[in-house]
Amino acid sequence: MPETVTPLAGVRIIECSMLGPAAVTTALADLGAEVIKVEPPQGDYVRSMTWPIVDGTSLMHLHVNRGKRGIVLDLRTPGGRAVFLDLVRGADAVVEAMRPGGLARRGLGFEALRAVNPAIVLLTISGYGLTGPYKDYPSHGVAYDTWAGVVTPVVDDDGFTAIPEHVSLGINAGPLYGSLGILAGILAARATGVGRWLEVAQSDAAAAVDWLRSETHRAYERPPHEVTGNASDGGRRRLPGTAGMAEGVRYNIYASSDGHVLFMASEREFWRNFCVGVGRADLFDRYPGERYADHAAGNIALRRELRAVFLTRTSAEWIAFGGRVNTPIAPVNTPRTLADDPQFADRLPWIPRESLGADQLPIPIRIVDGDLPHPARAPRVGEHTAEVLRDVLGYDDARIDRLRAEGALGRGDARDDTPNRQHTPTPEGAPNPQTARDAQDAPARSPR
Repeated sequence: MPETVTPLAGVRIIECSMLGPAAVTTALADLGAEVIKVEPPQGDYVRSMTWPIVDGTSLMHLHVNRGKRGIVLDLRTPGGRAVFLDLVRGADAVVEAMRPGGLARRGLGFEALRAVNPAIVLLTISGYGLTGPYKDYPSHGVAYDTWAGVVTPVVDDDGFTAIPEHVSLGINAGPLYGSLGILAGILAARATGVGRWLEVAQSDAAAAVDWLRSETHRAYERPPHEVTGNASDGGRRRLPGTAGMAEGVRYNIYASSDGHVLFMASEREFWRNFCVGVGRADLFDRYPGERYADHAAGNIALRRELRAVFLTRTSAEWIAFGGRVNTPIAPVNTPRTLADDPQFADRLPWIPRESLGADQLPIPIRIVDGDLPHPARAPRVGEHTAEVLRDVLGYDDARIDRLRAEGALGRGDARDDTPNRQHTPTPEGAPNPQTARDAQDAPARSPR
């Protein structure tokens, strides 16, 4: 049997997060890091945010907080802060995933953290970052994509503008860049004994992922004799990114007899293989094209020929054909049909709902000749408080009881010795006592 591998075993991260930015440690937990999620007594209201709600808990919480241990600490109390610093002493990193400065306002800023652990890494992930005119503005997840220029508003028949369906970049790329920063900081700290304070803005991350379009616009500001299009286009400048592919012919989407496929024969070799394979060598003879990067843009006559050819087979038949004759043809799936794709079934087997509360995708990092263990289900509010204090800090029951009596661990609903209690966070839009007291630290972003 393949060996069970946990590449980040021995890495401990203390996380203070609200809503979607908790994803900054999801991949690290999947890879074996110990992530301890510290919540206020009322809990992270991600459990009631977004859709769908699965058996009373949001899919967002079940996914982004899987594999973590959850504890409750009231960081407004001396006892809660003392416990937090005890956790920091034995940790590699602390994550602040809320409005910038939330920990500092509780006396737990970077200087306080490295006073007890000089090698500690602090990663702050926020909406707009620690600097700039927007740094203190409230925001939600789509804002980072509209800010970065990756969303084009749509207008309906009544003239109302709306958010189009799109892949959310900022709320996904921000946590991934944050994970990279955490690991880089830990490596440096272990080598030098000196910690680092790193920060990531989700808006920055959206722009960074979409670098090709913005950098192309920037390049086009230079004179045409300095910056041109591809040689195969005669040097003509196309629109940046995929917008410049709309009139492509040898690289475009075509209807099959039962769906659609993406044809990508932009190299002459692939184009020749395709034409010979379908018995249309005449197409290659008429339109051989350039050796590289030739989309035959604007060739309507060829586009009509290819449209008729692709309608003669099913999508599955075209995919198999492309592999057989060595020309790139890819499926055009939807989020719903993707799971039926055989490549998906081979590479991304669902982690079953019995394990995590909902069917979820695994981390897309695979261990050759080994397997990653399935992550544990996302925690209930305070589910592991006593367990972590005993196992990690060595506190005895009497000390834990005193902390609870003092309010350092919250009261009532936050107790982790009531495993069957379903925490019901404050509904979205209703007043929340914790966020009302700490309005400055309310999340600067939501999962959507």
